Amino acid sequence: MAPDSRLCAVVPRRPRTTALASAAALLAALLTGCGDGDLRATGTSARFTAQTLDWKACPAPSEAEGGGSAPSPLPNGATWECATMKAPLDWSRPQGPTIGIALIRARASGPASRRIGSLVFNFGGPGGSGVTALPAFAQDYATLRTRYDLVSFDPRGVGRSAPVKCLDDAQLDTFFQQDSTPNDSTARAQLLARTRKFNAACDANSGKLLPNVRTTDAARDMDLMRRLLGDARLHYFGISYGTELGGVYAHLFPQHVGRAVFDGVVDPTQTPEQSALGQAKGFQLALDNFAEDCVAKPEGCPIGDTPQDVKDRIAQLLHDLDKKPIPGIAPRRLTETAATNGIAQSLYSKDFWEYLTEGLEQAYAGDGRVLMVLSDAMNGRNPNGGYSNITAANVAISCADQKPRYTVADVQRALPRFRAASPLFGDFLAWGMISCTDWAVPGAAHHPDVSAPGSAPILVVGNTGDPATPYAGARRMAQALGKGVAVELTYKGQGHGAYDSKNECVQNTVNAYLLNGTVPRSGGVCT
Repeated sequence: MAPDSRLCAVVPRRPRTTALASAAALLAALLTGCGDGDLRATGTSARFTAQTLDWKACPAPSEAEGGGSAPSPLPNGATWECATMKAPLDWSRPQGPTIGIALIRARASGPASRRIGSLVFNFGGPGGSGVTALPAFAQDYATLRTRYDLVSFDPRGVGRSAPVKCLDDAQLDTFFQQDSTPNDSTARAQLLARTRKFNAACDANSGKLLPNVRTTDAARDMDLMRRLLGDARLHYFGISYGTELGGVYAHLFPQHVGRAVFDGVVDPTQTPEQSALGQAKGFQLALDNFAEDCVAKPEGCPIGDTPQDVKDRIAQLLHDLDKKPIPGIAPRRLTETAATNGIAQSLYSKDFWEYLTEGLEQAYAGDGRVLMVLSDAMNGRNPNGGYSNITAANVAISCADQKPRYTVADVQRALPRFRAASPLFGDFLAWGMISCTDWAVPGAAHHPDVSAPGSAPILVVGNTGDPATPYAGARRMAQALGKGVAVELTYKGQGHGAYDSKNECVQNTVNAYLLNGTVPRSGGVCT
């Protein structure tokens, strides 16, 4: 599915999953835990937990959510409902200003007597709109809807929930066209200046919001959401960055965890540099698998004779684009940065490999339109030229969460390791580490705390071919959650995440847990 990590100009490399829905349409924080008692002690119970959610027909998505039409009715004729939840801007000052958190739901399709409650989704990012992602992916979860209301939301800073604002659309067009892999001191200075300009714009346009978009803040919002939805425990499906959010929630509110699934799992033990290096390896592995799959096709591979030939030709294309971009979507041209974005976007799902083949074939002939469409999807750009706020939110949440602030010298020291991990993606991911340089708000921690003693079992699903959240992260998440909490399931597949691969074994295992409470044997493998 979409947005887990981002591979675009100077943006922190965090997992994302929601961008694939956009591409498909185009192509065919640092507070300690508190429980209910703490809410009562701070006086928030009366102000926030007594509110009633006013569910109404959903409007068309806002520009910050990505634009488009209001969600279509579900196959059985049921309509989507939307509401806004009031939450504190600053959870440490509950009597202060408030913000609205946008929610969406589809009511359970089965008998009321069999309804379990609400199943809350976060599809990744950080920065992805759950209000737009849930309708896009709803059919993938139709079985779960038989016993749950399917619910998602725009986390704070995202979409319709007090969106972070940085550059305008025209400025973003320029931002995403510029060189993200500087080869000399002049280009490095330009990259750093561009990063500072972006960050300064975020502070100028959203300064009061920036200290309050940490993942811990979103986790607190989810616990308030749980109460307003009427559930004693939070039943949760987190994908990509959504697994980090779910882990932080479990740490803060272990006694409130219900049936939970983490899919496309973030490694919570790594620093941003370690995570970026792991992603370099993950995207390289996905590219290797794509190249091998292409040349193994009976009809032949139009972009290379051997796997190495496929990769060599891609590398040469990017080298050529660095010197001379080709026509993309007029008036924009396909640059090295945009092409790399498009390639990365297509590696999130094996279903998109055919688009990558087509895009490369066209680019070799001087036509960059397909790769640019894929790149636009990664960056949240609509055909009309408007951008969602996924990039602004991604940077804001990442920089609020992550303590390290890397310098140009740090990147230069790390480059040999990144290039060894991935000749194609190494430079991009390494230079992305400077995204939080000169950010206005200090980062919370080197990595999130997800230890959750006392939590109900959490099903942790790792995909051996995942490019954005490498497979090793699932085991480390399981270990970090603590003894007796995580139940591990391995999927030997391709793409980001496992459930939406349609693998019967994965879906049956997840469905049995969420629908019937059947906890599988830890260590199971699906092929």
